[in-house]
Amino acid sequence: MNIRGSICALVTPFAADGSLDLASFARLLDYQLEGGTEGVVVAGSTGEAHMLEHDEFERLLAFTVERVAGRVPVIAGTGEAGTAKTVALTRRAKALGADAALVVAPYYVRPTQEGLRRHYLEVAEQGGLPVLLYNVPTRTACDLLPETVAQLRDHPAIIGLKEAVGSDERIRACAELARPDFVYLSGDDGTAAKAMLAGGAGTISVVANLTPRAFRMLCDAATAGDRIEAQRCDAALAPLVEALNCAPNPIAVKAGLPLLGLGSAAPRLPLVELEDGPSRARLGEALAGLASLANAA
Repeated sequence: MNIRGSICALVTPFAADGSLDLASFARLLDYQLEGGTEGVVVAGSTGEAHMLEHDEFERLLAFTVERVAGRVPVIAGTGEAGTAKTVALTRRAKALGADAALVVAPYYVRPTQEGLRRHYLEVAEQGGLPVLLYNVPTRTACDLLPETVAQLRDHPAIIGLKEAVGSDERIRACAELARPDFVYLSGDDGTAAKAMLAGGAGTISVVANLTPRAFRMLCDAATAGDRIEAQRCDAALAPLVEALNCAPNPIAVKAGLPLLGLGSAAPRLPLVELEDGPSRARLGEALAGLASLANAA
């Protein structure tokens, strides 16, 4: 399994009545595949995983597996606050055909590093799927440190790390952990180019929902070590990345869906839709400005 390059953390479109909008989701999947996306994450934080009912998670994942049909890896977000729940959801994802599990560090409960180590080993041993560790302290209130990752990467079922801390120090530390059987993936669009140029194998991206072709160009250049082209692509994407920072994810990225005919902008409560105003205007301008880069691919 080749999990690297441009990987999209998919949003979950909802219909006017709040139900899953699988027709829009199908268009989004096709848009990603046509744009060169090399893997998809279903029901991650960008996909509003914690707003999905259990049966909706199953429908969404099964639908993705069927539509993607093996063309790229399908990665299921299966991280829960408790270890037993995470194992159970990972097993269910395997039964539904997922290729790997993206397991966020347990949120809210604030485990120690030893607790994190034992949590991930249990999921790797019992979950039945290859595991990507996912560290995003701004959402979880705990930080999976590189030294703990170094202990976990020797397990054969733990295949990589999605790291959302974009500091220079963390990027260097994570890049040093990479090896052929353990990938380092950026989880922060704003520093993705820097992470890949330092040795990261790819990025699990939010902005790729809206511009998969342009983001694939960035990943191709950065993972090939083409610093000049990577910086050019990064600069072109920067206004959109900045526009998406106007509200908690995925509020802003979902506001871009109607502009592309990919679904409604509405998230589920307690998230609310991005208001009309300067932030929406900047989002539209940034998307329009990327057209020339995408068309050049």
